[in-house]
Amino acid sequence: MDWFTAPDYWLSRLVFQRALAALYLVAFLAAVAQFRALLGERGMLPIPHYTARIPFKRAPSLFHLHYSDRFFAACAWAGCAVSAGLLAGVDGLLPLWAGILLWLVPWALYLSIVNVGQTWYAFGWESLLLETGFLAAFLGNDEVAPPIVVLFLLRWILFRVEFGAGLIKLRGDACWRKLTCLYYHHETQPMPGPLSWFFHHLPKPLHRVEVAANHVTQLAVPVLLFTPQPIASGAAALMIVTQLWLVLSGNFSWLNWITIVLALSALRLPTTAPPVPLAPLWYEVLVLAVAALLLYLSYRPVVNMVSRRQIMNRSFDPLHLVNTYGAFGSISRTRYEVVVEGTLDDVPREDSDWREYEFKGKPGEPRHWPRQFAPYHLRLDWLMWFAALSPAYAGEWFGGLVERLLVNDRDTLRLLRRSPFPPDTPPRFVRARLFRYRYTTWRELRETGACWERVYVREYMPPTRLAGVAERM
Repeated sequence: MDWFTAPDYWLSRLVFQRALAALYLVAFLAAVAQFRALLGERGMLPIPHYTARIPFKRAPSLFHLHYSDRFFAACAWAGCAVSAGLLAGVDGLLPLWAGILLWLVPWALYLSIVNVGQTWYAFGWESLLLETGFLAAFLGNDEVAPPIVVLFLLRWILFRVEFGAGLIKLRGDACWRKLTCLYYHHETQPMPGPLSWFFHHLPKPLHRVEVAANHVTQLAVPVLLFTPQPIASGAAALMIVTQLWLVLSGNFSWLNWITIVLALSALRLPTTAPPVPLAPLWYEVLVLAVAALLLYLSYRPVVNMVSRRQIMNRSFDPLHLVNTYGAFGSISRTRYEVVVEGTLDDVPREDSDWREYEFKGKPGEPRHWPRQFAPYHLRLDWLMWFAALSPAYAGEWFGGLVERLLVNDRDTLRLLRRSPFPPDTPPRFVRARLFRYRYTTWRELRETGACWERVYVREYMPPTRLAGVAERM
């Protein structure tokens, strides 16, 4: 069928697939580096405990069949290897059917991780990577031109990402309607980046313009994705520019980057398409069947999106094939941070030698300037932001974190920027305190060199030591 493919989009497909493979690689590398302390056999939320109570049909995963830290590492490293191969273009050297299967490998491996990742993987961009990755498998390789149906389904994902985020803002915090949310957002976002301090200090009229532009980009521009070219390409390009602005202003894991990758698939890049044969019949049937399934599964996400009680970042099927998205429906006005400290003193007192643990990404010592980590995802740092909002968010894992700090657990300390204690001398007690943080002014920055000013609020967790737990894990 001549109408089935769009040869003019072969370069867009190439760029999209290579960029998506790079994001897969980042995701698997993060899993390799962090899983032992978070999800391992002796982690804060062990996978074996989870699979023992959650059936396979609710969370399909290879780890329901078998789990060991070595097996998890093998799966994560396999994901890295396949992602690197796709980034290098190995799928283009294979027959069409083999290329499809190869693209499904990282999807299946990452699905296995996400479905047992519990709160550490409860982020919208996990489902977004899976939904995009599954659909990307059916884009084909050099043997066929890109299928029009798949290209439009990718735009359908992008539409739901942006439009859903726009709706959740209009229905959520009043500051979005008043155009004032950016008075606070850059200071209170989960993980500021190196330029966030400067973004916060932009003039307030410019912040209002930013919010208004955001509403246009998320509520009006996505509709243009389904218009003829070059309008659709213009809409996608505007989304890319907006997302790059967000990349500069904070650390949002790969949320902005995968949105950019999706927008790349909607660009019709000016180039001459190489000659390719017509798509085989089995491929056309497969793609149309997948499209029908995804459109059927879109019903619940669409109903949610148009509902007055819209929820964000929810998967409606265990394979994460079609999901609902949204971000920052409400904005915090004040930033709080949990500061974790330890002491070697046998009797903990207020004047004891309390030493602060330093995290890689979350604000801590006021003089430490934020660093850029995105698209890499620091899972513990992100959950610490939620912990500061309410102890209820940390109820499952915070005690496990403290327990591991009390024994200088090697894998846990690797998640931190620095431990204040030598490897062979764990603290006797660990405590946590809540502080209110705010950005310093230009004058304060010049005088003190600190980008943050913090004020003690209250005790978060009293001094705690091991009791009835082996001194070594």
